[in-house]
Amino acid sequence: MTPRIRLTDADITTLEVDAVVNAANRSLLGGGGVDGAIHRAAGPGLLEACQRLGGCEVGDAKCTPAFDLPARWIIHTVGPVWRGGTEGEAERLADCYRRSMELAEEVGAASIAFPAISCGAYGYPMEQAAEIAIDRIVEWQRRTPGEVWFCCFGPSALAIYRAVIARRTGSADP
Repeated sequence: MTPRIRLTDADITTLEVDAVVNAANRSLLGGGGVDGAIHRAAGPGLLEACQRLGGCEVGDAKCTPAFDLPARWIIHTVGPVWRGGTEGEAERLADCYRRSMELAEEVGAASIAFPAISCGAYGYPMEQAAEIAIDRIVEWQRRTPGEVWFCCFGPSALAIYRAVIARRTGSADP
C-alpha cells in the first residue's frame, strides 16, 4: 500500500483537514513563524485554550479545538532546538511526530497537516528533519489509515520533502 502523504506549499492555516500541527514553543502562547500564524488565524479563543494547558515539554504534544481555522483540531508540539545533533534532537523530533499522531488518533482525525517542525527558528537541517518526519509517518500509516499533508515553505523545502518521500516510500508523486 502506498502511504497517503501529500505535499503542499499552501498556508497551513487554510487547509481543510481534521487536524493541523502547530510547531509551538514551550509556553504554547504564540510566537513567530507557523506558531504565530496559527494563533492569529485561529482567533483569541486559541490563546485562552492554550493558557489552560500549562505549556508543553519538548517532544510532547497537546490538543485544542481549531477555533476559527477550517480544521477541527490544532495539535501543538514543541520541537527541539538544533544543537549539532548530539543532544538527542533526532529522538525528540521523532517524539513530536509520534505524539502528534497519537493525539490525532485520539480525537478521530483522519487527515493531518504538519509544518516542518523545528526547521525554522530552531535551526534543524531540513533534509534530516524530513527523513525523521517521513519515517514516523510511514510507520504510523502501516497501522492507521490516514492522509498526511506536509506544508512546505517554498520550492526548496518542497523539493527536499519530495526527494525524501521518494527514497523512503518508493513513491515519486506525493
